[in-house]
Amino acid sequence: MGRFIYENQVRADFEDRTLAHLQTVITAKLRRGESFTLTWKDDVTIGDGRTTVWLHPGCGLVFKFYGSRQPALNRAWLEALTYTANSPTGLYVVPEPPDVPRPSPVLDGVHEG
Repeated sequence: MGRFIYENQVRADFEDRTLAHLQTVITAKLRRGESFTLTWKDDVTIGDGRTTVWLHPGCGLVFKFYGSRQPALNRAWLEALTYTANSPTGLYVVPEPPDVPRPSPVLDGVHEG
């Protein structure tokens, strides 16, 4: 279980795999100077509501992973998360879709026969 910390005040726990995908999307948008919101469902222990934070290039963020291995990233999930981040609702976690392998550039246009 990893932890997302915003401005050293707001904390949210995510599975390490989910947090790695969020980190990739958030970092890419902030590097481009884009501001957006991130929303998540709160745990029942703190009220079972939801929290939204405004992410901008100057905000303080911490991505704390408790596992020692970097999870493999699912390109389809990154694309789905980026889609939400670019929408008026902002970034939120969507279910992980199956990763669709991209064809090898070496084999493009080569037919068996």
